[in-house]
Amino acid sequence: RARALCAWRVVPARAGPPVWLRARLRQRAMGGAAAPRSRPNVLVTGTPGVGKSTTAAALAEQAALEYLNVGQMAKEEGLHDGWDEEYECHVLDEDRLLDEMEERLVDGGVVVDYHSCELFPERWFDLVIVLTAETNVLHERLTSRNYSAKKLAANMECEIFRVLLEEARESYREDIVQALPSNTVEEMEANVATIGKWVEEWKPAR
Repeated sequence: RARALCAWRVVPARAGPPVWLRARLRQRAMGGAAAPRSRPNVLVTGTPGVGKSTTAAALAEQAALEYLNVGQMAKEEGLHDGWDEEYECHVLDEDRLLDEMEERLVDGGVVVDYHSCELFPERWFDLVIVLTAETNVLHERLTSRNYSAKKLAANMECEIFRVLLEEARESYREDIVQALPSNTVEEMEANVATIGKWVEEWKPAR
């Protein structure tokens, strides 16, 4: 199926199960259930250009949560394995990335910003936000980033077919996945307010 092309992609699976199944096997091997935490972890995902970083950073500031941009962390800590010419992006080292993120998320209170979600264990997150945008809005945003024609087309197709939303629904419980429109500043502000209220009212499961 179509995939979102950003500045990063995960090292393709060696012989073995697909990414989403490896994440669940990893979760089972590490104990399965989420560790107790006093504050929720939120994943903000979606096709490049839908406003993930703007929304996630604003949410972190409003709700006093830690903001974790996965791509930025991978770059700063060298969690990659070279450059992929075909996809025009760096290649993430999945195992090292997940080990590093595990330490950051275990106590809760983190907003994670990434353009994919199927490699993360389900137990990490209490809420998964999939941002969406109308095709004309997304096309304008991606064009301003000077994406190549191939990269632009791939991301547009990904958004048209709601690939990230499908990925989220396959990877996490349906009740924690929420799709929100992110076409205007007003919608982004409303999203931050809505998610912030949810964070404020969140209570750990007993």
